[in-house]
Amino acid sequence: MKLRLNYRLLILLLLLGGLGIREVTVELRPSFLRPGLRMFAYVGNSASGTLTAIDLIKLAPVATIPVGEGPTGIRAHPTRKEIWGLSSAGGYAWVLDVVTNQIVARIPVGALPFALDFSPDGARAYVAASGSNTIVAIDCSTRQIVARARAGRRPWIARVSPTGKLLIVSNRDDSTVSLLDAGSLSSLGVVPVAPQPEQIAILPDDSKAFVTSGASDQISVVDLKRRVLLSKLALGNRPDDLILKPDGGELYIPSGAAHGLFIVNTQTNDVSDFLLLGMSPTEGALTADADILYVSDTAAGHVVPISIGFRQLAAPIHVGQEPRTCRLTPGGDILLVADSASSDLAVIRTQTSSLITLIPTGQRPQDIVTKVF
Repeated sequence: MKLRLNYRLLILLLLLGGLGIREVTVELRPSFLRPGLRMFAYVGNSASGTLTAIDLIKLAPVATIPVGEGPTGIRAHPTRKEIWGLSSAGGYAWVLDVVTNQIVARIPVGALPFALDFSPDGARAYVAASGSNTIVAIDCSTRQIVARARAGRRPWIARVSPTGKLLIVSNRDDSTVSLLDAGSLSSLGVVPVAPQPEQIAILPDDSKAFVTSGASDQISVVDLKRRVLLSKLALGNRPDDLILKPDGGELYIPSGAAHGLFIVNTQTNDVSDFLLLGMSPTEGALTADADILYVSDTAAGHVVPISIGFRQLAAPIHVGQEPRTCRLTPGGDILLVADSASSDLAVIRTQTSSLITLIPTGQRPQDIVTKVF
C-alpha cells in the first residue's frame, strides 16, 4: 500500500518551523543590538590550542582559530574590535581581529604567561610571565612592549586597579603581592600575604585588594593606600572564585570544599553570610544590577541562580557533565557556561532560566569572552 504525501501538511509544518526559528532568533537578539551589529562568544579550548568563535544570534560556531598551545588569559579589548589572549606554552600574547577571525599579531612576553589585563581606557595590556618573573606593558595600538619590570617569584596574575593607576601582581612562590605604578611599572611596594596568592579583586576606589590563597583557606586583605596587609580572613575552606559586587560592598566566594558560597563584607573584612549550594560550586557570574548570581556546580552538572538581595536559591539549571566558567552577555539576556568534560557551551535564557541549546567547542573549553561589534 502506497502512502500518499500530504503536501499541504508538509508546507504548513515547514512554515511553522521557520516561524519558530525566527521567534527564537528575535527573542535572543538583545534590544540594544542595533541592525548590522553582531554579538559573538569566543571560547578558549585548553586541550586543543584553539579559540572557537560562536555567533550568539544564530547560535552556531563560525570558526575554529589556532592560537597556540595552552591558551589562557582571554580578554575582549574594551575599545578595539579585538580579542587578546596568551599562549602559556608559546610565551606570547596573540591578537584576534574579530571581523576577519584572523590572528593579526603574536607578541613575545616571556615564559609561561598566565593572565592578561587591560587599562581602563584600553591603551595598554599587562601580562605577568610566571616563568621569567617579569611583568610587561604592551601598547595596544602599536602592539609593542613599552615597559618591563621584575616582580616576585612566579608572578601569577597582574590586575589593573579601576582607576588605572596601580598594577597589583600576585607572586605565588614568595607569597607576596607587588604594587606597581601602571604607567612606568616602577615598584611602589611589596606586601606579604597568605601562601601561594592567586586571584585578585580590587575595590572600585582603589582602597583595598582581596587576594585568594592557592594553599590555604585564607583571603588576604591588602590596604592599597598604606600598602600594608590588613588581615588574613580564614574561611574554613579553600576559595574557588572571587566575584565582586559592582559597588564593591560585598565579595562572593564559591567554595567547592565548603559546598557553598561565602559572602564577605568588604568594609569590615568579615564573612557576613554563608549559603549552602550543592556538591561542588566553583565559579560564578553576577548580573550588572547585582540581583542574580549564577554559580556553576562541577560535580552536580548544573548552574544555581541565587537572588543575592534575598539570599534565596532558585531551581538549578542542568547544563551538562562538568560546567565551570560562567559569563553573561552584555545586557544579561544570555548566560554562557563552558563544560570542560563534554566540550560544549551551554546557552541559557536568563529571563526563563531555561537551557536553549548546547554548542560544540574544542577540547576542554575554559575561558569565555563576548564581543559586540
